[in-house]
Amino acid sequence: MAERAIVVLGGSGFVGRHIVAKLVAAGHRVTVPTRSRERARHLILLPTVNVIEADIHDAATLGRLTRGADAVVNLVGILNETGRETFARAHVALAQSVVAACKSSGVRRLVHMSALNADPAGPSLYLRSKGEAEAAVAASGLAWTIFRPSVIFGRGDAFLNMFASLARVLPVIALAAPSARFQPVWIGDVAHCFVHAVGDDATIGQRYDLCGPKAYTLRELVAWTAETAGTVRPIIPLGPGLSRFQAFVLEHLPGKLMSRDNLASMTRDNVCDRPFPAIFGIEPAALEALAPDWLAPDRNRSRFDQFRAHGGR
Repeated sequence: MAERAIVVLGGSGFVGRHIVAKLVAAGHRVTVPTRSRERARHLILLPTVNVIEADIHDAATLGRLTRGADAVVNLVGILNETGRETFARAHVALAQSVVAACKSSGVRRLVHMSALNADPAGPSLYLRSKGEAEAAVAASGLAWTIFRPSVIFGRGDAFLNMFASLARVLPVIALAAPSARFQPVWIGDVAHCFVHAVGDDATIGQRYDLCGPKAYTLRELVAWTAETAGTVRPIIPLGPGLSRFQAFVLEHLPGKLMSRDNLASMTRDNVCDRPFPAIFGIEPAALEALAPDWLAPDRNRSRFDQFRAHGGR
């Protein structure tokens, strides 16, 4: 793949840092705008990455950032609203601004991160805003590709690691929406697909749902995560009424572990109805094969020590 100049919005986040690293490994020059260079310090040492402090919600700034680029990757997304950082601003308005900036700067290629079940008529503000953003991208006339992943897992994720942390401090886990279904996809596979799409015109005008090989209920995921982390806990499944009450309480606490909008999103199964897209040439990695490496590091280290002892090293 020929070297390209690529602007990655949201490049300093969990998903972004993996995609940026793969873009660099593929020989591209990457610009990552961020509100704080300190937040993106893990990217600064990458050889062809330029980290710039900038406000991507400012149209003039976004126009300057995209000028001379070959492609833009928009990964910006929030799970909960906080202050002025609303779904309408982070998802819809920014997507519209990105489209406008690409057009004014002559950037043809746009790769956009959406979410499984994104729908302008969806059950939550999150899903509706994601659906409206998709519509803006699809109507842009640009050479776009849209990805719609299920929940993404990996070292440092905010999903499995959150449940592992809760299991370490809580004697019992009261679980809202225990029957909600997810099909977690590994961050490495998601990053692979984004980088592939940048250089493959066959992906233009396509929307791709990305899921791992297996679907789980939320209760199954929490139980497996707690067990893998070595902290088995009783799980109390909450019915609809108590689930809404718990979400109401949690959305008003620091950290906002859950909100009523999150709960509304979970009324739709977060699973794929088709196999992993063959165009990307990979089989998605299984949760059970990878997650123990970071959920249970002490246990894995113990196994390695035993192996070394038996091997006489």
